[in-house]
Amino acid sequence: MDFNVKKLASDAGVFFTRAVQFTEEKLGQAEKTELDPHLENLIARAEGTKNWTEKILRQTEVLLQPNPIDHTGARIEEFIYDKLDKKLPSKTTNAELLGQHMLDAANEFGPGTPYGATLITVGEYQKRLGAAERDFLHTSASTFLTPLRNFLEGDWRTISKERRLLENRRLDLDICKARLKKAKQAETKAAAAPDFQETRPRNYVLSASASAAEHELRVAQTEFDRQAEVTRLLLEGISSTHLNHLRCLHDFAEAQATYYAQCHRFMQDLQRELARGNDVSGSLPSSDVCPNPVSSTFLSETSTTGATVSSCPNQRPGTLPMEHTQLPVTGARKAKVLYDYDAHDGSELSLLADELITVYTVPGMDPDWLIGERGNQKGKVPVTYLELLS
Repeated sequence: MDFNVKKLASDAGVFFTRAVQFTEEKLGQAEKTELDPHLENLIARAEGTKNWTEKILRQTEVLLQPNPIDHTGARIEEFIYDKLDKKLPSKTTNAELLGQHMLDAANEFGPGTPYGATLITVGEYQKRLGAAERDFLHTSASTFLTPLRNFLEGDWRTISKERRLLENRRLDLDICKARLKKAKQAETKAAAAPDFQETRPRNYVLSASASAAEHELRVAQTEFDRQAEVTRLLLEGISSTHLNHLRCLHDFAEAQATYYAQCHRFMQDLQRELARGNDVSGSLPSSDVCPNPVSSTFLSETSTTGATVSSCPNQRPGTLPMEHTQLPVTGARKAKVLYDYDAHDGSELSLLADELITVYTVPGMDPDWLIGERGNQKGKVPVTYLELLS
């Protein structure tokens, strides 16, 4: 108990002297040891890394979980499961929940009715979209969010701790410098105005005090240099952190691209199924419905050729048989394929990214599709997978 009291008193004394030194430095009444410029640059770089990592982490969490209430609850639940060392159970996404509601509504309205059948079709694709979203959230959390969070909660805490120790060592060094300076001044003053009655004892005491201050200064300088080296090594590790975060960023972008490509493919398939279902059921006669016009980009490029595009065909364009492509074509152009595309049936043409094909439309063609030719092969291709060339 006595030892603890002494240690507490000693720590309080050290804290008080450091506080005095820090205050005098702020007031300009004491000298301050400046850090090495290279070390200062490393500290500034580390601070910037920490600040931007926090901002990117928070905004990515908002992107993946946009509802603030759900976001807060999810973070608390994630924290609890992490502390319990258990895997966070996968949640049903909003799209999956919407799809299930549509399926339940279809069962109540009747799966055989046009509305019920369409609800089933759309509901199934909504569930597919939700599953893709859940996979994307899981991948993003494990490959991007977790490494950023580990840096802030692990490496950065260690760096901050060593920086605080370095600051304390610097204050101790400046305290020893000030103490030695005062001892030297007292020794010089005593030598300039000697007291002949107590010359030898007084000079001996002052000399011993200066020697002790010099020894404390050497010890403080050694501890400061050692701590500065430890801190420097940790800060230089920020370069490795940047490389790690770079790999994580590539993984996040790849996961995002995969997710959006899946969503695009699902919606293309959904539109195709809805168009096919409408043609079979005859619930939307094509003679009474005018389809959407050709996209403005394609129309503007083909209008200069003098060709015309039918604005209200008499046949549903989504099921145009391939033999009808012998009708007069409009605006045959070269196009570059942006992404790979696998044909879903014999009327479509499979595509490979970066290849060049010839494309054109025909009267009554679905504006989202074109006829593509590659040598002797011909079939329908989606407009969104192409870049029309001038």
